[in-house]
Amino acid sequence: MDILTAINTRVSALKLSEPGPTREHLNEMLRAGAHAPDHGRLGPWRFVIVEGEGRSILGDALVAGTKARSPDASQSTLDTEKQKAFRAPSIIIVAARVVDKGQSIPAIEQILAAGAAAQNIMLAAHALNYGAMWKTGQAVYDSSFKRLIGLEPEDHVVAMIYLGTTTTPGQPRDCDFEAKTRWLSS
Repeated sequence: MDILTAINTRVSALKLSEPGPTREHLNEMLRAGAHAPDHGRLGPWRFVIVEGEGRSILGDALVAGTKARSPDASQSTLDTEKQKAFRAPSIIIVAARVVDKGQSIPAIEQILAAGAAAQNIMLAAHALNYGAMWKTGQAVYDSSFKRLIGLEPEDHVVAMIYLGTTTTPGQPRDCDFEAKTRWLSS
């Protein structure tokens, strides 16, 4: 699949199931992510791969993040948060670890580089015929969530990319770029 076809035909899945990506395919996706544009070549992205029993750890982390933000959350809310970890057989969490000391590269550019890495992963998943969804949720902003999945509290989670076989496809969207474009030219 050529790159323009991949970009123009990629649609987020609404529901995913087994089988998930193979280890080889996950590595291809991660390699694509690591080729994202990166001002300063800082490599600010961090990837956390969640599969198998790791989904229970992720579910517990989502619950911890929700409890930290909403100590009075109902058991139903906590159960819903935990189940988010089981939306797909594989999940790649993409985070930015901003390098501050002695760098002239602003934090926003480093976070955007991690976002570009996430987009490359999404495109690679599509090219490899896997369904993908990009999600986050409020729990990912809490330091307890980050610690439980092996990130630093100051890291910025930019995406939780759910991967698997598409069982319910999303609908292509109208990409009306013209209405949002302004040309400055002579």
